[in-house]
Amino acid sequence: MGGDQPGELGGSDAPCAVSGLSAEDLPDGLVVADGEGRVVTFNRMAQRLSRIARQDALGRDFRDVLPLHDADGRDWWKCSDPFGGLRTRTRQPERPLFLVDGREILVAARYVRGTPGGDLTRLVVTLRDASHRARGERSRADLVSTVAHELRSPLTSVKGFTATLLGKWDRLTDKQKMFMLETVNADADRVTRLITELLSVSRIESGRVEIRKQVVDLPELARTLIAGRVTAGEPADRYRLEVRAPLPELWLDADKIGQILANLLENGVRHGAGTVTIVIEPYEDGAVVSVRDEGKGIAPDAVPRVFRRFWRTRRRGGTGLGLFIVKGLIEAHGGEITVGRAPSGGAEFRFTVPAGTPEFA
Repeated sequence: MGGDQPGELGGSDAPCAVSGLSAEDLPDGLVVADGEGRVVTFNRMAQRLSRIARQDALGRDFRDVLPLHDADGRDWWKCSDPFGGLRTRTRQPERPLFLVDGREILVAARYVRGTPGGDLTRLVVTLRDASHRARGERSRADLVSTVAHELRSPLTSVKGFTATLLGKWDRLTDKQKMFMLETVNADADRVTRLITELLSVSRIESGRVEIRKQVVDLPELARTLIAGRVTAGEPADRYRLEVRAPLPELWLDADKIGQILANLLENGVRHGAGTVTIVIEPYEDGAVVSVRDEGKGIAPDAVPRVFRRFWRTRRRGGTGLGLFIVKGLIEAHGGEITVGRAPSGGAEFRFTVPAGTPEFA
């Protein structure tokens, strides 16, 4: 464009098509070049991302202001040739490019023509910080690495024992066979738990957690979970349940609340010590549940990281997904969870759940 016209993005504070919105209000960097390739708009975010002052950019050729290169070191403007090439082009999809100092940036472009197939009258370029993309890639890499590590051990065991059973069945005693089959069964359960955790993480991160409400007897659910662990061979005196005052009728997702309590119990047993206590009491219009252990507790500097994916103590037990899932499921119910120090000195995970209403109410 040749100058600043009402309703166009011209100078640094020119309004957009939306009344009262200027280029400075945009969350992305915005660079606009006129028909001769001179920069006429260079907003604040473009300055921050490019580290070039507006006064040094306005009026200069856009190629000099933003010397971009692809991953192979090729000059991007020579490759894309905005003012040449096919006149049917109207846009350049977003792609990662590099500034001269090596920083990665996400760049997209819009080609504005006076008439279809005509000369380019305006080049509109948007810039976005690529750091979030790098964090996403690292997160995915961590996920793949963790899953591969957690799957390798049980699958190696399953493969080894099944191969032994198939090849040496007649030479094995009943006791040996039973040991191998029990190990295979336990490892299959471990893989199943991992897959369940990964599916839960996927639903939480995509906002697709479904809550199927029904009346839940929270104390009875806790008793059932404790009884299951005792039946599996753990000492009964390792657990204590305290229920204080009458609770309101609670409309919750029984399966997900059970998953929350099971994860917190497992966390208390794995990382704590002494007795693991569950305290259930009324709270505002719902209930509050505290799960406490008598271990060393969580270091204050680690508290902000406890509910992140893959957070684990130095013992590195588990996948590091359990507490992330707990937080996601509690928030899906409209509750909150915090972690602090228990009266006995260990860790205390305290979460609230509203009483809720029937889904059909």
